Amino acid sequence: MDNLSKINNGFYRSKLMELEEVRAKTKRIPVADNREEDYSEEFIQKRIQFILDETGAEITHIPQLSFKPRKMIGNIENVIGCAQIPIGIVGPLKVNGEQANGEFFVPIATTEGALLTGLQNGVKLLTLAGGVNTKVLRDVMHVSPIFFIYGLKEATAFINWLEKNINVLKLEVKKVTRYGELLSIEPKITGEGVITTMFFSTGDASGMNMTSLATFTICKYIDEVWKIGFYIRSNFSSEKKQSEFNFFSGYGKEVFAEATLPKELLELKNLRVTWEQISKYCAISYHSSFRAGMHGTNCHVGNIIAGIFAATGQDLAHITHSNTALTYYRLQDNGDLYVSVYIPNLVIGTVGGGTGLPTQRECLEIMGCKGNGKALKLAEIIAAASLAAEMSILIGLTNFSHVQVHEKLGRNKPEE
Repeated sequence: MDNLSKINNGFYRSKLMELEEVRAKTKRIPVADNREEDYSEEFIQKRIQFILDETGAEITHIPQLSFKPRKMIGNIENVIGCAQIPIGIVGPLKVNGEQANGEFFVPIATTEGALLTGLQNGVKLLTLAGGVNTKVLRDVMHVSPIFFIYGLKEATAFINWLEKNINVLKLEVKKVTRYGELLSIEPKITGEGVITTMFFSTGDASGMNMTSLATFTICKYIDEVWKIGFYIRSNFSSEKKQSEFNFFSGYGKEVFAEATLPKELLELKNLRVTWEQISKYCAISYHSSFRAGMHGTNCHVGNIIAGIFAATGQDLAHITHSNTALTYYRLQDNGDLYVSVYIPNLVIGTVGGGTGLPTQRECLEIMGCKGNGKALKLAEIIAAASLAAEMSILIGLTNFSHVQVHEKLGRNKPEE
């Protein structure tokens, strides 16, 4: 061993010893060896006491649970309690959809004052107008692994093999999931290999875990044949991030909602605004949105989607995809106002994930959306509620009542 190697070895041994000393002194959050025991009230209390000792914070409300902590197994680790977000209700909202047909009450979890009052006004308006027409246009999830195969000749041969063996790969998926189905594979040659976007149907689950397992199974099968290596996610599918690809190719439920507001509603509801004024505001708003380079021209669809997501146990990070919506308004020749909202990437489920937790399950039951066969119905209700919210805030922004309502209802009262 030369002198440089001796110096390097000594240096790294010294650093490792320092690291071990730091680890030995580090105070670790209490975790049980047994998974079931880790969700026991005893271990939750140990963690709470640990945080009390370390931070001195007052912890009174976090540990208050209305259900057994073991119900959270599979949803969270290192449990100390629950975040209590206020839940309000709006409705009845009339929906004329293929899956959601009738009048629905919609739970919203939020801490934003005035949100539900405004939403309720929009719900009443659209229901009086005859309701919201809704339809799920597409339902697909995808994962985009990358295979390390270089050169046009080799990559082309690989892509041809994928096309010829798609049915074989579909059978591999069936081995690991009852509900997931491989629909197609879309390859793209890049300088780093071949990105293979795998499109799946996921039933009533949002499908993150399902598609990851299915994709990994496919990739292992392919690699056994080709011996080229892969990464299961190339980031091309833009999971929990916005992208133009997802906007056009689909990621989750692609939903459309529309309604026509008769001009007679203006007099009936005394809205202090005309459809012509709204149309003018929309034209200016669209121009400003394009000028800003906005992804999705809407007022606040994210508010409603976030509120329903939190209430029903959806993956909150998927708000990133789901709130990229396009809201549209058109003044018709007869004086009526046509309104619509298009949501291309609504990522939701009615089974799995947080949907089985007690509070979230009850919120799904309120809308008749608990369990299998209900995901498309939930998507249509979310789209209809989003359109109601858009209509409400648009009126408020046009006649300036938005400021007064938030001043009245959105201010926090002093702490007691």
